[in-house]
Amino acid sequence: MTKAGVGAGTGAGTGAGATLVAAAADAPAPAVRLPRRRGVELSLILLAVLLCVYGYCAVGLAKHGTVPPGAAGYGAGLGVLALLAHLAVRLRAPCADPLLLPIAVLLNGIGLVLIYRLDLETPGDRAAPTQLVWSTLGVALFIVVVAALRDHRVLQRYAYVCVVGALALLALPILFPAVNGARIWIRIAGFSIQPGEFAKVLLAVFFAAYLAANRTALAYTGRQIWRFRRLQLPTGRVLGPIVAIWLLSVGVLVLERDLGTSLLFFGLFVVMLYVATGRTGWIAVGLLLASLGAVAVGRLEPHVHSRVADWLHPFASIEAGQGPNQLAQSLFSFAAGGVLGTGLGLGHSVLIGFAAKSDFILATAGEELGLAGLSALFLLYGLLVERGYRAGLSLRDPFGRLLATGLASIVALQVFVIAGGVTGLIPLTGMAMPFLAQGGSSVVTNWAIVALLIRVSDSARRPYPQQSDGMHPQLSVGMHPQQSDDDSGRSG
Repeated sequence: MTKAGVGAGTGAGTGAGATLVAAAADAPAPAVRLPRRRGVELSLILLAVLLCVYGYCAVGLAKHGTVPPGAAGYGAGLGVLALLAHLAVRLRAPCADPLLLPIAVLLNGIGLVLIYRLDLETPGDRAAPTQLVWSTLGVALFIVVVAALRDHRVLQRYAYVCVVGALALLALPILFPAVNGARIWIRIAGFSIQPGEFAKVLLAVFFAAYLAANRTALAYTGRQIWRFRRLQLPTGRVLGPIVAIWLLSVGVLVLERDLGTSLLFFGLFVVMLYVATGRTGWIAVGLLLASLGAVAVGRLEPHVHSRVADWLHPFASIEAGQGPNQLAQSLFSFAAGGVLGTGLGLGHSVLIGFAAKSDFILATAGEELGLAGLSALFLLYGLLVERGYRAGLSLRDPFGRLLATGLASIVALQVFVIAGGVTGLIPLTGMAMPFLAQGGSSVVTNWAIVALLIRVSDSARRPYPQQSDGMHPQLSVGMHPQQSDDDSGRSG
């Protein structure tokens, strides 16, 4: 063979190889499929229902020596609700995280057991049947959200509608009389509702949409930057949004005398702002403004000041001969529970008073389930929050990431604020423990939060083409194609 022939053959082979390589490069990469694990979810739901029924029976055996007559009905009702929710997820969000729904079912069921246990001490105040009705409404809302909301990014279009609705809901209780010193309830003809519970979800949607659209400007610090050692603070020009939210939270605290809601809203915005910009300076500014507002209102507002005084001196009423207050009784309950607890139905947490089923229901769990049971509850909450964060971090569209982070942070902040107040770590706030405490507005809202996390996690876990960097090729609505999560406009 001549050199020309060899060259021709080589050139032909090279051209064919190049064609094959180009064709392979143009071909779509195989989709990465994550296991759906709907069977795992169903198994965990059944286990959660069985644990709740066991707790219900344990309360009856401890108090009366027999299994409660309504145990079968309670188990069937909780099981039907859980299975309906599971069916909605299986049909409408088949790739969703398999742990979110079972955790919600277990926490809701444990809350019903604890409320039923406290009902036995207060025959004239039965709250468990009402809580079961609210739980049914919560699961119904969960099913509606999962079935109707096909894409979480649709919510981004209604950001300003959400913030207007949230502000209206926050302002409504100001027009009604105070309940237990705080203006956070609307009570009409024996029916009560807490609008702030629904407002927090609407504000999370607005914060996510606002920060997703303006995160570049918020992350930019410019030439004049405040420095304290290695801490970088934003310039004064971009402090407007956080100052406005700070004033709003202080206004809520002053007008409604509600420390918990104020801390929740402000903390939610600061956390989401940090996630959007990556600037530790926002955390520093947020902590500073929150401290200034809490100190000022704690000194000037009598209701908040009394809670701060009880926090600083929880046994002052005992020393004055007036008997233990609610916080002192709560601390006694935790001490009586020890490591393993007294057992369901064998505690005395009802001595706390009218708030035993709402603000202080965690004291009942600590007394009758002990440190071990209380730690298990906190682990469930921690796992719920972690799965929410995981769903957000798996997305590349900024709105979805911020929405999941905000919703999970709502649960985390509520648990910290409530548990901190009941255990004496921070002043009492008067909020409801998610899923656990008596409160219709709270349980319905928490089911809505879980539904939104289910929707976000379904988007995060759906099959996607695998890229060279192993990341999701998802972009948010209205996002520039070249603006990825790593190109967020962060400077220095």
